[in-house]
Amino acid sequence: MRYLPLTPDDRRVMLAKIGAPDIDALFRDVPREAVVPLTAFDLPETKGELEVERALAKLAAKNVAAGAVPSFCGAGAYKHHVPSAVDHLIQRSEFLTAYTPYQPEIAQGTLQVLFEFQTQVALLTGMEVANASLYDGSTATAEAVLMAQRLTRRPKAILSGGLHPHYAETVETVANLSGVVTRAPVTPGAAEDIAALIDDETACVVVQSPDVFGLIRNLRPIAEAAHAKGALLIAVVTEAVSLGLLESPGTQGADIVACEGQSIGNGLNFGGPYVGLFAAREKFLRQMPGRLCGETVDASGKRGFVLTLSTREQHIRREKATSNICTNSGLCALAFTIHLSLLGEEGLARLARINHACASVLADRLARVAGVELMTSSFFNEFTLKLPKPAAPVVDALAAKGVLGGVPASRLMPHETAAANLLIVAATETNTDDDFAAFETALKEVLA
Repeated sequence: MRYLPLTPDDRRVMLAKIGAPDIDALFRDVPREAVVPLTAFDLPETKGELEVERALAKLAAKNVAAGAVPSFCGAGAYKHHVPSAVDHLIQRSEFLTAYTPYQPEIAQGTLQVLFEFQTQVALLTGMEVANASLYDGSTATAEAVLMAQRLTRRPKAILSGGLHPHYAETVETVANLSGVVTRAPVTPGAAEDIAALIDDETACVVVQSPDVFGLIRNLRPIAEAAHAKGALLIAVVTEAVSLGLLESPGTQGADIVACEGQSIGNGLNFGGPYVGLFAAREKFLRQMPGRLCGETVDASGKRGFVLTLSTREQHIRREKATSNICTNSGLCALAFTIHLSLLGEEGLARLARINHACASVLADRLARVAGVELMTSSFFNEFTLKLPKPAAPVVDALAAKGVLGGVPASRLMPHETAAANLLIVAATETNTDDDFAAFETALKEVLA
């Protein structure tokens, strides 16, 4: 069978091999009260594959797809145009089926791609070294905090109130056992005084720019305040396209940079998989998580590539590893590298300018709607509006009118009362003037 490859005879052989009389014996240590009988589930009768596909298609039709209507959702996951060449190239068998380059002699293509990827990330972030990617931006941020705690031998991490809440929660989950995580106050559309929170126990300060509300942050004074206390600055970027227009975190004094690379080469994909970008100063190289690919020369004098550093638990003793990351998002990193190579430096800068221009036009139009206030004074392609009523039902009403009008801030931070009326809106090169007009008209009708 397609989905049940083991036959009853196969199961009998396996049970006999391990000395178990039946399947139930494998679960004898599970408390009886924890076992739920199958009859407790109201499951439909079994159906054929074609019937299941039809049923799932009807369920999917109830959703409003981001590609079917004007979409202005962002908040860490952005809709960009991905050239068809990207999908074509990543589906080549040598890339699509290659899991990990443990054998460099037969994985030169994969290793070279990762080497080029690291070069691109280092250039984008303004840093000296980058690794071969991590799972996503949130786990990259958590790994950056762990790295800072190791480097400074201090326990405290201060998170900006403008850090994406999902990133902050990931850091708290991962880093709480190794230290103390403190969140600064949430100040929508404004920069909090995070420098005042830095003390002699602080390992790092984590600041996102543009932040979750779209505000572009000046990292220099924060970096100076952190360095004066012996702490490190971790810069977080959730919109990689912004690095084509804004000053890089490295030139602003960041010590470690953690980014989400989904915007380049990777579609929304129902939430993943995505690709985490990670870069740092060269002096911190041996404390970087994950792995790094390097360039070398073989016995014949030809250019070649190897895994230069791979300080993870699969390679060395667990207590000596810098992280427990078991793989990197290799295929997503490849898509990132192909797309960025197709764009080139000028193309990325032009794409970034188009994104900013689209957002500026949309912000001006929506700010003219009665009762709407633009909260974000400086932004790239994302900004926050304050509505005269709670944003969540407004978004539902907009969706009913065929417009995905953004992300209610209350969805990301449900316990922040000040977030109830805030709507986070993103505009990219995929949006048109007709989309802007539809959004403006629908918002006027919903708020009337």
